[in-house]
Amino acid sequence: MSRQPRRELRLNTFQMAAPSHNWAGLWKHPRDNQAQYHQLRYWADMARTAERGLLDGIFIADVFGIYDVYAGNADAALAAGAQSPQLDPTMLISAMALVTEHIGFGVTSSLSNDHPFSFARRFSTLDHLTHGRLGWNIVTGYLESGARGLGRDSLRDHDERYEVAEDFMAAVYQLWEGSWEAGAAVRDKDSGVFSHPERVHAVAHDGPYYRVHGRALAEPSPQRTPLLYQAGSSARGQQFAGRHAEACFINGPTPAAAAKSVKALRNSARDAGRDPYDLLTLLGATVIVAPTNAEAQDLRDEYRRYLDSAGQLALVSGWTGMDLSRLGLDDVLPFAKTNAIQSTVEHLTRNTPQPPRVRDLLDFSPVGARAPVFIGSPADVADQMARWVAESDIDGFNLVRTVMPESLDAIVDLLIPELQNRGMFKTRYAEGTLREKLFPAGGQLLPASHPGAAYRR
Repeated sequence: MSRQPRRELRLNTFQMAAPSHNWAGLWKHPRDNQAQYHQLRYWADMARTAERGLLDGIFIADVFGIYDVYAGNADAALAAGAQSPQLDPTMLISAMALVTEHIGFGVTSSLSNDHPFSFARRFSTLDHLTHGRLGWNIVTGYLESGARGLGRDSLRDHDERYEVAEDFMAAVYQLWEGSWEAGAAVRDKDSGVFSHPERVHAVAHDGPYYRVHGRALAEPSPQRTPLLYQAGSSARGQQFAGRHAEACFINGPTPAAAAKSVKALRNSARDAGRDPYDLLTLLGATVIVAPTNAEAQDLRDEYRRYLDSAGQLALVSGWTGMDLSRLGLDDVLPFAKTNAIQSTVEHLTRNTPQPPRVRDLLDFSPVGARAPVFIGSPADVADQMARWVAESDIDGFNLVRTVMPESLDAIVDLLIPELQNRGMFKTRYAEGTLREKLFPAGGQLLPASHPGAAYRR
């Protein structure tokens, strides 16, 4: 597989509508404002800052459920504000779109908790309101608590969740791509015709998990199908990503582990009849950057004092499906086959040079982050990022928040200029939709090689 000409580095700020995201407890820091996650001003200010830095997107994580694997209850997660409480991230997008012009929005939404008919309308609405700047991060869910909240006895098995996802995608592609013909909505005041009825077709989908019979409720949005992100790196998740994803979010504690995931994803896209480099790969990364390396190390030491150990272990227990309260801090994390995030279990136990102890999960380290941690001056961090790109073939990073807003401010004001000076990052936004910005050689709709395009009339 030959390497294509290097695209400019893609960078998202990685957020969540909760008091803490990947690092539990940092909301307690005296300069932090994450406790204001439920205020529109918090998100509008973030969007303005991220667009000032020319970031490609605001990627918003979401999880449907509460972290109650640790000690068999949700006490630690609730006490630490560890992704609990949480808001519906789709509700934030309109406010951020109103105060920006270019930045994209990657919204995580689990298809396991929705129906294609209502979901298609909601995401078409957001794509309209953002003028085509919407991306959907396709996930299937991994918390049993979410399934119980919906009245189900348990979560479906890991691989079956992807079978459900395939059926869901077939239904929404028909709604987005095949229900309304191009030009069906004419808005003709003289004739009094808003839409030509004969150009709006009913979908008839009878799948193993979903039935849809009816016309799409929303007229086609600028992208029709929002840009498709995907975040599963298990073998079944990679197969799904190869067919559907345009950008894939991965983790990996070492460049070799990330490279393994990237290679598998590109091979999966090739096997699906697509160009392997039509799938962007974005690696999670924590950045602590300051004017000098010494100042950045001091910041790291300052931040770590506010990490909540029990909250952090509650998160990892939820991600892995293993109750870490049963282990001591010096115990080695074991491998176990679970129904949670299989790639996380692999990265923490098999894709590291040495299996970590439980206490290693509680610090700003590649093990604790499940991904790289870049700490230093702008030049130091840029060097580290360039090394990871060269060694793993990734296209960019999802930059995990630490203390807000200063972590995002530092990325925008310190790191971005350094990357621009090296020719690694853009100096202006391209015009067009999110898809056109990320794939300048393409168009605003799904390319012909994508399976979703086959449903277009």
